Amino acid sequence: MTPTRFIQFQGHQSTWRCSSGFTLLEMLVVLVIIGLIAGLVGPQLLGRVDTGRVTAADTQVRILKGALETMRLDVGRFPSKEEGLAMLVTSPRDERVARRWRGPYLAEAVPLDPWGNPYQYAPESAITVVIYSFGADGKDGGEGTDADVGFPPKQATNR
Repeated sequence: MTPTRFIQFQGHQSTWRCSSGFTLLEMLVVLVIIGLIAGLVGPQLLGRVDTGRVTAADTQVRILKGALETMRLDVGRFPSKEEGLAMLVTSPRDERVARRWRGPYLAEAVPLDPWGNPYQYAPESAITVVIYSFGADGKDGGEGTDADVGFPPKQATNR
């Protein structure tokens, strides 16, 4: 039973019935407001996801480079291009190198970049390596989130 309230207006008695719930109009207004907020905030959040992936790739490249430097101190050299980043987690086949290998140098397997692609790796000299991600587009070069992230080859930075 719905409660009934009586309101007195200048000697006139009127009945006012209370009902709970929302009208269709009120619900539509709320949905429109939610849609407007999502339309304004959504693109901002999606832009943050892309910059977050670039930051994550940069951080992972730095961690991989640090692990490579540590391994170089133990082994005396960086992994060859053929051995690749896998040498950070698995002992090399060369027995002379395997005796000095103190790995694994990463707690888990070598990660893929935030876009699901393998990191690019090659030793450049006895003391420098090339290690980078192609970025969001998965191709060499690019701008913004498509730009290469990390330590690309020297010729790539002179473009």
